[in-house]
Amino acid sequence: MKIIVAYGGTSPEREVSLNSGKAVAEALTERGHSVILEDVLSPKDFVAKWPAFNADGVFIALHGEWGEDGRFQTCLDAYGVPYTGSGPEACMFAMDKMVARLLFSINNVPIPEGSIVQKGGLPDCREEEMLHRYGKLIVKPNRGGSTVGVTVAKSLRELSDGVDNCWKAYKNEDKALIEQYIPGREITVPVWEKMSGEVIALPAIDIRPYTGFYDYKSKYTSGSTEYICPADFTAEMTRKIGDLAVLAHKSLGCRSYSRTDFRITDEGEIFVLEVNTAPGMTATSLVPKSARAYGLEFGEFLESVIKVSFGIDRRF
Repeated sequence: MKIIVAYGGTSPEREVSLNSGKAVAEALTERGHSVILEDVLSPKDFVAKWPAFNADGVFIALHGEWGEDGRFQTCLDAYGVPYTGSGPEACMFAMDKMVARLLFSINNVPIPEGSIVQKGGLPDCREEEMLHRYGKLIVKPNRGGSTVGVTVAKSLRELSDGVDNCWKAYKNEDKALIEQYIPGREITVPVWEKMSGEVIALPAIDIRPYTGFYDYKSKYTSGSTEYICPADFTAEMTRKIGDLAVLAHKSLGCRSYSRTDFRITDEGEIFVLEVNTAPGMTATSLVPKSARAYGLEFGEFLESVIKVSFGIDRRF
């Protein structure tokens, strides 16, 4: 097939997206496909160029903002362009953490206690009470990713600085999400849709940064974090985590594949943090690690994503 890998973009996650796109293009090329890497700086420009590509579809390796919030997917739908991953609504729901939390609550997906601060506002008595109750809070841009603009706050000053940091990281952000800090293990679980329509959880990954919390540096600097896959849980706990990952995926209406992030306390209490509809595909990314643990090589996994997304029922 001829595949256009859409990568780059204009978000603060551009560098990660460039690396993801290159990794995807290399893996698909090795599988015998014709691949064009396209740095997408606007959805409008991309769809204008689409007829000239004469391609079968688009593999979306864009992260953040319009590349992942449903706007790019809406444009592709309008022009009848096949693309990988979830549709516009699911992308929008997943990107907007406040909306995702609402849908998770409706579907009995366990989430941390949280609060929203609007741009121009400051943390008030509710956030102060949360800080007193939990001793530590997480402040993150409502529509951000890759831990860009995320702060761990242990004081009112750090809480206010964390909210300001959200606006600095994302110029178009208008909400900051403040959540209780969940002590324990950082776990992520990719969800994969087979051609049969069955949706399954791939092996869970236990994420153990060598220093601090799992921030941008720990995510994208080789050797900064230890990854254990499959994570060491009992069979019952593994099933429970996997079931919640699939439930979170379905709660947002996701398609083809996604990745659900968790925090799990030492007592075994599970909290879903978010769902990623276009997770990273770099050399240190987690979905490829989990797919390999399941028995799928990277290129093979990418092909399955393409087949499901494009609705192709044939062997490559």
